[in-house]
Amino acid sequence: MTIVIIIVFFALVFDFINGFHDAANAISTVVVSKTLKPLQAVVLAAFANFVGYFTFGTAVAKMVGKGVVHIEFISLEIILATLIGAIIWNLITWVLGLPTSSSHALIGALIGAGLASTGPNIIMIPGVLKIVAFIVIAPLLGLIGAMMFTTLVMRMFRNANPHKSKKTFRYLQLVSATFYSIGHGTNDAQKTMGIIALALYTAHVNSSFVIDGWVIISAYTAISLGTVFGGWRIVKTMGTNITKIRQMEGFCAESAAALVLIGTAHAGIPVSTTHVIAGSIMGVGTVERAGNVRWGTARTIMGAWIITLPMAAMFAGVSYLIIDLIK
Repeated sequence: MTIVIIIVFFALVFDFINGFHDAANAISTVVVSKTLKPLQAVVLAAFANFVGYFTFGTAVAKMVGKGVVHIEFISLEIILATLIGAIIWNLITWVLGLPTSSSHALIGALIGAGLASTGPNIIMIPGVLKIVAFIVIAPLLGLIGAMMFTTLVMRMFRNANPHKSKKTFRYLQLVSATFYSIGHGTNDAQKTMGIIALALYTAHVNSSFVIDGWVIISAYTAISLGTVFGGWRIVKTMGTNITKIRQMEGFCAESAAALVLIGTAHAGIPVSTTHVIAGSIMGVGTVERAGNVRWGTARTIMGAWIITLPMAAMFAGVSYLIIDLIK
């Protein structure tokens, strides 16, 4: 039972780190456009993260818990190593200011710990392929959606008074940032729920794979608290190093990203909120002028996306071997 308590603790620590690591996704555009002050933005994002509990189901949690590795091969040591590996990679990328995916860090770590324990037979190939495919599809959907949204908005407001339209987008951005944060909380907190539910099932605390109410509340609370503390290193990368963000650009990027996140959460596909909002920001900059997008920064971010799965897998695999030696 002690190891279950340790796993739940590490899972909530990961969820907290996920919140402050990925807080930049939700608040970068609204802070850089000066629609809200940083503290106001993180409080809004934290509140909206928690709203996801009342609006969506737990399809993503079930996909992470039962769709990546074969549940019958799972041990508590694998789950603990998964969390340690994901936390290590999240902290490294946070220190470097890289907006990588906490979701893919967790999934990569689960794969790595499983491989170190059992070998390739533990991997559910269809589930992993779907997740890997959405490393490309999710930001592409964000980019295309933001391009369409930006084009439509620019045509609608082409004859508008600049001062009045700026004020309008300031209010609209509050709405878009809220919906994006709801999508973020719904998608990301559920991954931690899936890991905790997997641990409880593996330890025979629960007779079947279920998401208990206390697990849901704990996960949403942890990610919301993490968001309050914020990830200011990554705000700069997301909000200023990709393209120039004002109220209109922020509204378009957040709106497109929110639609993608809510749609994929409903479908039970664990996508990266980081990838989606980064793709959306690139889409907005491309419509206004492709030269406005700092493609060098974009390539660095995308490179970090690619290495997240294998690096998290490596850290988790090593963590499992150490745990196996000392148990």
